[in-house]
Amino acid sequence: MIALAVPALASPVGTSTTTTLTAGTLSGCVQPLTVNVTAGGTPVTSGTVAINDQFNGNPVQLASATLNSSGSASVSVDLAAGSHSLTAYFAAISGYQASTSSAVLVTVATECEFSIGVSNFSPASSAANTLTLTAGQSGSFTTTVVPSVEFTSSLTAPMFVTLSCSGLPDGAACSATPENVEILSTTPESCPSGSPAYACPPTSTIVIQTYAASSVKAAPLSPPGNRSNPIAWAFLLPGALGLGGLAFGARRHRWLSRLSLVALVGLVTLLGTTACNPRYYYLNHGPPKNPATPSGTYTVTVTAQSSNGVTALEHTTTFTLIVN
Repeated sequence: MIALAVPALASPVGTSTTTTLTAGTLSGCVQPLTVNVTAGGTPVTSGTVAINDQFNGNPVQLASATLNSSGSASVSVDLAAGSHSLTAYFAAISGYQASTSSAVLVTVATECEFSIGVSNFSPASSAANTLTLTAGQSGSFTTTVVPSVEFTSSLTAPMFVTLSCSGLPDGAACSATPENVEILSTTPESCPSGSPAYACPPTSTIVIQTYAASSVKAAPLSPPGNRSNPIAWAFLLPGALGLGGLAFGARRHRWLSRLSLVALVGLVTLLGTTACNPRYYYLNHGPPKNPATPSGTYTVTVTAQSSNGVTALEHTTTFTLIVN
């Protein structure tokens, strides 16, 4: 008989957790939600949770929130008309395992045009709905615009939705490819035959670019030198000659002597102040170094907006940007 050694299955590191999702009273398109995370009956007081909606068999993140000292988080999401299967996902942190809540079914009867969600963050982060970058690094994520069934059926022509970001730190930029996504009233060619238009929502890739501090100061456009300025001489030379004449005539007229002295002091003051003007500083010192994108944690809002020429349709979602 040959004995086979069977390795023991490794158990997950950390304490198992339980995530609970509770839906509040639906108000139009806005669904308030409350998430609670516990471990052995004790609240988990740190970490983040993501709210996901199942679409076409795949989870799409609608929002994220940070757990408070009571182990709970409150968040509201915009939902398109129709049925939704919402879940809350707690991302694993040190000492605690990840967990997903049971699905909460929500039906929205109000026409809400479309909803927006973000997913597929790169570089990936252990925290839900979070993009972590080092100053000078870029990252990306996918934005999905999901139209409702009623909205696509009422369209008589394609509608363009413009994507944008707000809440970025100084020295960071956001770009979407494509910047305008198209909601069709008919089934897109990329959709399986027979699928409704809303089954293949348009997506866009958004890139967040941060910047590192420059190590070398930029050089002035032209190096400082001793070249004279003909325009300056056109003003200063006649004045200097005039002052010379005033000084010469001061021997006969005392009041003229005082006037020439005042004019001379004014000329010297004018010439001295030119050393403090911005052009002088730029030519002799050059522009300052470019600063880095400030480190910190930022809540960035992604907005999807369209307009029919009279009414603007707008829906938003958020994610967390961490700059190190």
